[in-house]
Amino acid sequence: MSSHRTDVSWGRMGSLLATAGILLAAPLAHAADATVSSPVLFGIPVDFILFAATLLGVALFHHYVLQVALTGLVTITTYKVLFTGFKTGAGIAGFGAHMAHEWVLLANLLGLLVGFALLARHFEDSGVPEVLPKLLPEGWLGPFMLLVIIFVLSGFLDNIAAALIGATVAASVFKRKVHIGYLAAIVAASNGGGAGSVVGDTTTTMMWLDGVSPLDVVEAYIASAVALVVFGIPAALLQHKHMAISRDFQAAHHIDWARVGIVIFILVGAIITNVTVNLKFAAAADHFPFLGAAVWVALLLAVPLRKPEWSLVPGAFKGSVFLLSLVTCASMMPVEELPPASWPTALALGFISAVFDNIPLTALALKQGGYDWGFLAYAVGFGGSMLWFGSSAGVAVANLFPEAKSVGQWLRHGWFIAVGYVVGFFALLAILGWQPHEKHKDTAPSTAQVQPAKPAAVAPAPTPAIGSPGYQ
Repeated sequence: MSSHRTDVSWGRMGSLLATAGILLAAPLAHAADATVSSPVLFGIPVDFILFAATLLGVALFHHYVLQVALTGLVTITTYKVLFTGFKTGAGIAGFGAHMAHEWVLLANLLGLLVGFALLARHFEDSGVPEVLPKLLPEGWLGPFMLLVIIFVLSGFLDNIAAALIGATVAASVFKRKVHIGYLAAIVAASNGGGAGSVVGDTTTTMMWLDGVSPLDVVEAYIASAVALVVFGIPAALLQHKHMAISRDFQAAHHIDWARVGIVIFILVGAIITNVTVNLKFAAAADHFPFLGAAVWVALLLAVPLRKPEWSLVPGAFKGSVFLLSLVTCASMMPVEELPPASWPTALALGFISAVFDNIPLTALALKQGGYDWGFLAYAVGFGGSMLWFGSSAGVAVANLFPEAKSVGQWLRHGWFIAVGYVVGFFALLAILGWQPHEKHKDTAPSTAQVQPAKPAAVAPAPTPAIGSPGYQ
């Protein structure tokens, strides 16, 4: 009973953080393009209040998160259909147009989350996780080195894949006795590792596609590396105390190289698809979920070699529906304007991205311009680690470890994630300083048009005739 009371108490603390996120986001909620301005209550749009209530329900009733999320989705959708409309129009037609714009993102997330759950089982059954303890150092350095490996993997893999692989390895080497604080660190390592790479996170890929140079994004690794040390050491010590790495091998373990090949095949296929579509068919990416489809094509092509664990699909699908419900709710929020670009704004966006979907936040920042893109990449990429549903990587890990689906426990045992975020941000600020970039897209008229107009040429006076007065 005392454990239940403690969990509820921390759940309330989590709800306070969620509410704080809403209040931070309130100044952003000027619905300039919405069909009807959203009514406000105590200065906060009703849309945000409904979303806050949904998040509060997730925090307090974490054993019923799917039901809470679906209820919130239905409530918010009904409210917007009946009263405020959407950016795409009013009523049912506006909702349909909105979902027509969002379905590709949702389908990609669904394909990746369920597909990577099967990929993680392939990796777990390959025997590699049982061999890894021999390669990891003894003591607390072992779990810390695993976080470093996840950090590096996320730089060239999708951060969801890196988080799932890391969680799968942790489940094996720690005999599934993984501390919630360490699970939070796994998510933070995957998000931090992808923050400086344009192929490591959806938000950084968006920046790259929008014209931001990869060199402007890579500086986020300074902040991420500092944060990794700040949160990684206490997380490793916590996990080592909870359950040390198991090195009890009764027999030499056999590695199933066929499954290893399948894992590599799926990941390489996803990377090639992502890069090819983004570089060659960027316009088509808005109309078809290429990345999610690529993962499933690779999975099905590998079936004759090794069958996936199909029994995992229902549970992974259920967990994915929860995430998609929250992402859909976030997409309907009237966040149309951001405060002026500055480092305090970027810092705040990191906390807000733990509650709201970081993809629309990134899109707004790109449209606004004037940010130091390395700071923004770190803020929106790493900030979601502070709550378990704040990033796709967090939801994916929580699907593998249901005990992580508690805002209170995540905050209580993963407190060092927020500390690492702030320390990393200010380390980057101290080392490089805030260097805002101008709009990277040339939306202005051509150079000839924007140059100051020259004074109209004065017609030269007629040349005097030879011998007449004034002739020289």
